[in-house]
Parts: sequence; structure tokens; C-alpha cells
Amino acid sequence: MRTVTSVEAQNRFGELIDNAQREPVTITRRGRAVAFVLSPEDMKDLLAIRQKRERIVSDFEAFFANADTQIKSDALDLSDADVQRLVNELR
Repeated sequence: MRTVTSVEAQNRFGELIDNAQREPVTITRRGRAVAFVLSPEDMKDLLAIRQKRERIVSDFEAFFANADTQIKSDALDLSDADVQRLVNELR
């Protein structure tokens, strides 16, 4: 990944855009990364990955919310004898 200062980016904007078509370019100010310039294809890939991650997180949260509800429901169905038997099995 190529890195340029913000002043270089301003002075050579056309070159910056051309370079971004080949690889992402980091723009720095006072030694810190402040921006990235990338091609539309790279941006499209990043957005697709972000959407996939959001779907996975949502599915994960839904799974555990459902599992938590199921566990609570199952626990309420236990009799005193069932609880005692489970405790004894764990000893």
C-alpha cells in the first residue's frame, strides 16, 4: 500500500487517483493515517465483507437469544427431583 502526505495528495490528486486504481493509498497528516483512497472495486469488496459480517453477527445474536430462551424454558420444566438428580450427577 502506498502512503502519501496530505500535501502530496493535494498537489498530485490525479496521480493519487491513478495509483488508487492499482492499490489502496494511505494519506497521512503529521505522521498519522487520516484517509484512504481506493478503487470502486476495492470499496465494493469492503462493503460486501461488511454486510456479510453484519449478517453473521445478527445470526449469532439470534441463535444465542433463542438458545437462552430455550434453556430458561427447559429449566422451568424441571421438577425438584430432576434438580436433585442433576446435582448428584455432578458430584
